[in-house]
Amino acid sequence: MFHKKLFALAGGAMALVLITAQPAMAQYGPPEGRTASEEAGGAVSGERILPGRIGGDRNDRQRQRERANRNQERAPAAPTPEENKAAAQAVLTAAGVGCQVTEATLLGVTLEQHSTFEAICAEGPGYLAVSSTPPQTFNCLELAGQAETSRLRDPAADVGQQCTLPVNLNPVPVLSAYARAASIDCTVDQGAAIGKSTAGNIIYEIGCADRDGYWLENAEGAWKATPCWDLALEQETCRYSTAAETLGAWKTVLAGTDAAACDVQEARRVGRDAQGLTVYEVKCGAGGGYFARVGTTFTAQRVHTCIEAATIAGGCTLTAAAPATSEQ
Repeated sequence: MFHKKLFALAGGAMALVLITAQPAMAQYGPPEGRTASEEAGGAVSGERILPGRIGGDRNDRQRQRERANRNQERAPAAPTPEENKAAAQAVLTAAGVGCQVTEATLLGVTLEQHSTFEAICAEGPGYLAVSSTPPQTFNCLELAGQAETSRLRDPAADVGQQCTLPVNLNPVPVLSAYARAASIDCTVDQGAAIGKSTAGNIIYEIGCADRDGYWLENAEGAWKATPCWDLALEQETCRYSTAAETLGAWKTVLAGTDAAACDVQEARRVGRDAQGLTVYEVKCGAGGGYFARVGTTFTAQRVHTCIEAATIAGGCTLTAAAPATSEQ
């Protein structure tokens, strides 16, 4: 288990500045020319089309068509989907991002001729990729998480460039894969990047259908998970878990022990024992309480009544233990 304070997605905010600070992106299409309405007005290259000169009108229109055709021939052709895909893959690979691009769209080209792409990856989140030197890449989930955090503070906040492809707007498939990698068996129905740990790793929160959710962190290639019932003891709030789901999670933690019938109303973390198990005290709604020793799978290995735990770390404090009888 881990217990780390979150920091704002400052990296995402920096990324937004890098993207939005770039000059306006050039659009593909014919060079500037006269509009149809201007042509209809009669002024073309300093010439005046005189009314009543039918032959002259026809010749002028012919010259306009020829000029438009020459302009269109000189205009660069828009890149094909395969060219966008290959170009985005080259940027991501050069940046060291392990993404197999399945689709990419060109968002535009800056005056410095830096192309910006949005890419969909076969696995994991999508990216914005900029062909600058060095190349710049931006995790779509991180950008969306930073934008959500900014909008919670200020609904009118300028959140900068965001991913827009439908696949990149749905975090559930990506976060479901992360949950499986962390050995979490739940149906993920919500989720977001919510901040960074003190180690600089992105923290993702997942919501599970009809049960308590988790925070996920990838630390040095291994996924770690912390359940929201444990985070609640650190005064951390999960966005996608209700108070009832958080308290109800103790049923799973205490299942198969003498405390299985305890309807937990309150809990606290006591510490760790010599075996590395985390010790919690729980208070039951029907009265009484327990000390529970919980392993890394978030299930209790052993439990003790408050009478039995009277000499452990100061005993129960959430529940007053009844005096022990001579027989006990």
